[in-house]
Amino acid sequence: MNILFLCTGNSCRSQMAEGWGRHLGGPDLNFASAGIEVHGQNPRAIAVMAEAGVDISGQESTRLDDELLAWADRVVTVCGHADEHCPILPPGTAKEHWPLSDPAKATGSEAEVMDTFRATRDEVERRVRELVGRLREEVSG
Repeated sequence: MNILFLCTGNSCRSQMAEGWGRHLGGPDLNFASAGIEVHGQNPRAIAVMAEAGVDISGQESTRLDDELLAWADRVVTVCGHADEHCPILPPGTAKEHWPLSDPAKATGSEAEVMDTFRATRDEVERRVRELVGRLREEVSG
């Protein structure tokens, strides 16, 4: 089963979700991420994922295209903008929405901003773990 995480710029939340998916998913679940736009990877997202033992530094910020949509069995939008602008999905492609706040909009000291990124990382991990559990049940039948 192929799962695509979709965000506005594919720089933070969807990148984290892809990383968690690859880390937690196993061989029968494939994960990718893309954005409505391409903003490049956020160094803070890479740093907090590394703290949790997940290396996302080699992932790329990718723009959504028809090939990715055709590949995906399930699309998970991780922000309201992506949910509103998600194109019509091919028949048989399931969609769900996770309304996650954008850590890149956090303000305050560097420590406070990093804490926001860590909170987002942990929320994304929780949601991906739950998704992986549900999908394994679907795949195994």
